[in-house]
Amino acid sequence: MVTTIDGAEYPALDPYREGCPTRRVLDRVGDRWTVLIVGALGGGPRRFSELLRRVEGISQKMLTQTLRGLERDGLVSRAAHLEVPVRVEYELTEAGHSLLEPLRALENWAIEHYTGIARSRTDYDTRTA
Repeated sequence: MVTTIDGAEYPALDPYREGCPTRRVLDRVGDRWTVLIVGALGGGPRRFSELLRRVEGISQKMLTQTLRGLERDGLVSRAAHLEVPVRVEYELTEAGHSLLEPLRALENWAIEHYTGIARSRTDYDTRTA
């Protein structure tokens, strides 16, 4: 089976196969900053400064790079409002909104299993020290 994407033919899409274009998508959506930014935008449009406050620990440079990547991939839209000062807002696109459910499930899984994972890490570190 062959899949055609932007005029190029690929063998059947299989993210386990090296060179599969779906790996680039997984690289984007699996990035820790992407997960947190998409989650933060799940409540509606936000300004850059609001995202910077909401996603603790991210640098301005990393937030800028991640937002540009998300915009390039069609997951986030950027709207500049001609006001003084200029107001720029970021919002999830339809594709970005479709990520919310699996990301929320991942967040809930992490919350539910954190204690057991922390315990396993401690046990492992003790055994291998």
